[in-house]
Amino acid sequence: MAGRLDQTRPFLPVNIALLTVSDTRSMADDRSGNTLAELAQAAGRRIAARKIIRDEFNEIVAQLKAWIADPEIDVVIATGGTGVTGRDVTPEAFHSVYEKEIAGFGELFRWQSYEKIGTSTIQSRATAGVAGGTYLFALPGSPSACRDAWEGILVHQLDNRFRPCNFVELMPRLQEHLKG
Repeated sequence: MAGRLDQTRPFLPVNIALLTVSDTRSMADDRSGNTLAELAQAAGRRIAARKIIRDEFNEIVAQLKAWIADPEIDVVIATGGTGVTGRDVTPEAFHSVYEKEIAGFGELFRWQSYEKIGTSTIQSRATAGVAGGTYLFALPGSPSACRDAWEGILVHQLDNRFRPCNFVELMPRLQEHLKG
């Protein structure tokens, strides 16, 4: 990793909503959601909300819009529904609410995954974007993919101290286009 932490900058904890997209998971067996919650909290982030919803486009969109509208939510991280089967609709739901896509997230995630799982990473449709001043990330539904995305990308980009740049320092400017 080429970046570094600048300890002279303040740590600004972000509020994260975790969304597990699954037809079969419950809180009792949501290993991917638990992995994300544990990693985020250990890194000083706050889990402001957490839900499990079915692989249904309209349900995913409704939950995203609710969290985008909530001023207490800075970031939404979803796990599940990013594959290529007929029930996998998470990327389509995310794309329908984006104001701007962060294409580099999916590219970086797959590049990073390639080192571990080889060409199987091509099946991942991990994606990210911004809407209503909220960052949105959609990850595969495996605990190892969630760990890789957190440790390899999100822990750094969701830390104001990370240099040369990070998503947190841009938060105040995400809605500058609305100011008249």
